[in-house]
Amino acid sequence: MTRPLIGITTSDRKSHIAWSFDAFAVWRHGGKPLRLSPARPVPKHLDGLIIGGGDDIDAHLYGGEVQLDVRIDPQRDSLELGLLERVIPRGCPVLGICRGAQLINVYRGGTLDSDIYTTHQGLKRRRTVLPRKTVDIQKGSQLHGILKVSWCQVNSLHHQAVQQAGQGIEIVARDRDGLVQGIESKEHDFLIGVQWHPEWLIFNRPQQRLIRALVDAARRTPATRTVMESMGS
Repeated sequence: MTRPLIGITTSDRKSHIAWSFDAFAVWRHGGKPLRLSPARPVPKHLDGLIIGGGDDIDAHLYGGEVQLDVRIDPQRDSLELGLLERVIPRGCPVLGICRGAQLINVYRGGTLDSDIYTTHQGLKRRRTVLPRKTVDIQKGSQLHGILKVSWCQVNSLHHQAVQQAGQGIEIVARDRDGLVQGIESKEHDFLIGVQWHPEWLIFNRPQQRLIRALVDAARRTPATRTVMESMGS
């Protein structure tokens, strides 16, 4: 059976290790990973899309407070927003990881908390690829149906988070501090964002189900529905 083509966005400047984990996760579950970055040509079609983790999103895109001590990547913002603009109306399955979840929310008109440690006094700082944070999943949500658990422990590499949900976006997971950890759209077959990194949790069955679900959804999506005729024009 032909492997569905899964585009994975990343930065031109770095992210080689993160990309390798994303690519392995996609390949492991039957997909064909393709690296997408601002300097790389965009293919004529994709069967699925992962908006990967990385630098902060430009605060101007969501009316947030500009942080002077963070890295942003405007070219990547532009690439990813353009990809979403083209693939979502065609029914292409999309998974947002960490920054990717935030970008999906911004694309739908939502806002972000620019720095959770500034706005939430006393919040314990966690930055680890190990599953040290507990997240509660809303029962009856698509994410709950995929993970098959009502709570899970995840890693944490972020200092931004979804604040106000965008149009059609539902918040379906929060950590025990109340911060948004998972979003999804009821208006699309597969448009899900998680604040953690499932690709790093290679031995965690619920998290691997999420990657597999994206690949399976991409396999069911005809490539003709995801043709990006105007991309880059």
